[in-house]
Amino acid sequence: MGTTTIHTANRLLPLKLLNGRELSFDMPLVMGIVNITPDSFYDGGKYESPEDAVAQANKLVAEGAAIIDVGAASTRPNAVFLKPEEELKRLLPVLDALIKSNPEIIISVDTFHAEVAKKVVEHGASIINDVSGGTMDDTMFKTVGKLKAPYILMHMQGTPETMQHNPTYEDVTKEVYNFLSAQVDKARYFGVKQIIVDTGFGFGKTVEHNYTLLHNLGTFRRLGLPILAGVSRKSMVNKVLKTKAQNALTGTIALNTIALLQGANILRVHDAKEAKEVIKIVNQYLYPSTEV
Repeated sequence: MGTTTIHTANRLLPLKLLNGRELSFDMPLVMGIVNITPDSFYDGGKYESPEDAVAQANKLVAEGAAIIDVGAASTRPNAVFLKPEEELKRLLPVLDALIKSNPEIIISVDTFHAEVAKKVVEHGASIINDVSGGTMDDTMFKTVGKLKAPYILMHMQGTPETMQHNPTYEDVTKEVYNFLSAQVDKARYFGVKQIIVDTGFGFGKTVEHNYTLLHNLGTFRRLGLPILAGVSRKSMVNKVLKTKAQNALTGTIALNTIALLQGANILRVHDAKEAKEVIKIVNQYLYPSTEV
């Protein structure tokens, strides 16, 4: 395969990780999901033990995932918060096992607690993925700024416990864009230099809101930052196709294709092989002269 690029409107700088490595955005990246929770909407309970989490992470990496996103607290609708100490009790044994198994693995941790962010970076995590975009812990930006870790800043209306209780917007694209822009400015004020934005599909949005955001995803390129799209097996697939998460791979592939065409730089997925193949196909579509 020749070296090829799915271009976006902005030339994006690579992520500089704390271990000295870099992640380039010359091609979109796959982020593989490993939920170590008993209650996540799709794979809850499958990877709670360090051994099972390591096996799944290694499978995702072998299939093309550049990043492994580990979550210890479910953020599905109606999810109840975990305290930081409970979250860390689940996270740290898995993080240690992952890094022992593969010292080169790039781990993102899904948390909105600054205390958790600090501890997981000390244990070798490279990226902090905050579904609250800095709104649920007012020390998060200051903490991440000191850690100098890349930070994923997501939009969510409400909290996981309340977000799907009648979400309402006058203009969902404008409101999500304005939130992300304002929070990026706040994060930068506290020294957070490497930011990825996420519109938060399914987090305080109806099906209509989700598809409006997907249709307008290219608008978010104006922020000049990498865009993460997380649509994998979510209700925006299932409600349209009248299916369940377990049968939502085809719909996920379709949405990931659209997201890439709109400029997404990272696909957050449960199925790395299929996402990697989507990236290759979309690249060939955009640049048919590419050598294969």
